[in-house]
Amino acid sequence: MSEALSAEDRKLVTLARATRARTGAAEGAAVRDSDGRTYAAATVDLPSLQVSALGVCVAMAVASGSTGLEAAVVLSGADAVAEADLAAVRDLAGAGVPVHRGDIRGNLTETRTT
Repeated sequence: MSEALSAEDRKLVTLARATRARTGAAEGAAVRDSDGRTYAAATVDLPSLQVSALGVCVAMAVASGSTGLEAAVVLSGADAVAEADLAAVRDLAGAGVPVHRGDIRGNLTETRTT
């Protein structure tokens, strides 16, 4: 599936994979905002705070002043991207944003749009 991705979306796969591997987290994610900036994050799983990797990416984009997203990638062992994560992408960027999902090695298995 990754052959059909643009070079910019392949970069998101690389960032998400590297971030997850570096931290040993359950998932890694990366997004590209409407200005072309990228944000990568891993799952936060502390006793008092739990945030998905995609949730962290969306929060980073919002905190940086982004007003939209062009694409997102989530790499994990899960069978689907959580609906709450898709809703967060939609809240920031509206409908039509591709969210690519794959395993922890970066092999993409699904693309959904918000």
